[in-house]
Amino acid sequence: MPRTARAIEAGLIYHVLNRGNGRMRLFHKPEDYAAFERVLAQGLERYPVDLLTYCIMPNHWHLVVRPRTDDSLGRWLGWVGVTHVRRHHEHYHRRGGGHLYQGRFKSFPVESDEHFLTLCRYVEANPRRAKLVPRAESWQWCGLWRRSQRATELPLSAWPVRRPTDWRERVNRALPSETVSALRECVRRGRPWGDAEWVQQTAERLGLGFTLRGPGRPRKQNQ
Repeated sequence: MPRTARAIEAGLIYHVLNRGNGRMRLFHKPEDYAAFERVLAQGLERYPVDLLTYCIMPNHWHLVVRPRTDDSLGRWLGWVGVTHVRRHHEHYHRRGGGHLYQGRFKSFPVESDEHFLTLCRYVEANPRRAKLVPRAESWQWCGLWRRSQRATELPLSAWPVRRPTDWRERVNRALPSETVSALRECVRRGRPWGDAEWVQQTAERLGLGFTLRGPGRPRKQNQ
């Protein structure tokens, strides 16, 4: 089956995710996380992409980004993926050691309103939800920690909407299970996340109408 072309539009916000091959662990020690952050930062110097927040987990990572050209997101992530795999294999002396990632990254567009804030809560709460830390801001490899420490090695861009003053507490409150399920479905299918009208218009414009249909082939119309 031929691959579906990426539906990327400059100025839209995207959630991007990739996992280790077979859910294998990608990051084993603090230096592994720091090395991946350096790859992200070096890539941002090469390609016009805004990184809004992120979270690096032991076997996968989440990025919330806004490409400034139609092709910059794919080029940036292509460079990041190749560079990270090469450096990882060199560090662990695994040249020719097989695939590090499960495949191409997954992505979906997000409306820049409360849906964006909900997505960022979901992303930044990952370590707490996985019980890696008692509080989300304690996980160092995340945009929430980076902003609280005012660390600048990996630059984060301004958000399109105002971050609530109680943001840290919001991130540490559990999202409704139906919201988490809906976001995971967007990850799985590449479905836009937003109000119904925005989702429909965005899907039509980007050729993502198939992500709004149920599983299986569409029914044939009677002639």
